[in-house]
Amino acid sequence: MKRKYRIFLIVFVFLLALDQVTKLFIEHYFPFHQSKEVIKGVLNITHVLNKGAAFGLMADRQGASFIFVIISLVAIVFILYYFRRIEEGELWTSFCLSLIFTGAVGNLIDRFRVGGVVDFLDFHYKTWHWPAFNVADAAITVGVSLLAIKILWGGRKVAKEGG
Repeated sequence: MKRKYRIFLIVFVFLLALDQVTKLFIEHYFPFHQSKEVIKGVLNITHVLNKGAAFGLMADRQGASFIFVIISLVAIVFILYYFRRIEEGELWTSFCLSLIFTGAVGNLIDRFRVGGVVDFLDFHYKTWHWPAFNVADAAITVGVSLLAIKILWGGRKVAKEGG
């Protein structure tokens, strides 16, 4: 099996399992909107259901869930299409696309299973509050950020092993 596919498979299996297990744990042990402080003044675990996009955007729009299912499916198909075309040595790109793909699949599973995305990581500091998110959201954010860094500063050299 080619290395880019091994990377993809390892990231996918590990992160999807972590994402789904943590969400099931939250659903089982935390009623909606229950919050438990984990790190005083910084991190709470808070069970919320996000029916919108990132940060709850468009959550109150009728039909938004259907739109986000379609967007997720298009993203998943595009990533699979593009992934097949990247060169074998582009391991960084393989890793980034694996993160994004896994996050999209994890959140799509939630949309089908519970009608929205289960979020629970609730970071805050004094008056600043970040919207709750989950492992899949973190994977998407890290994957997109690393890919952007590669594109903006590294070009193809960073993507090549040993380059």
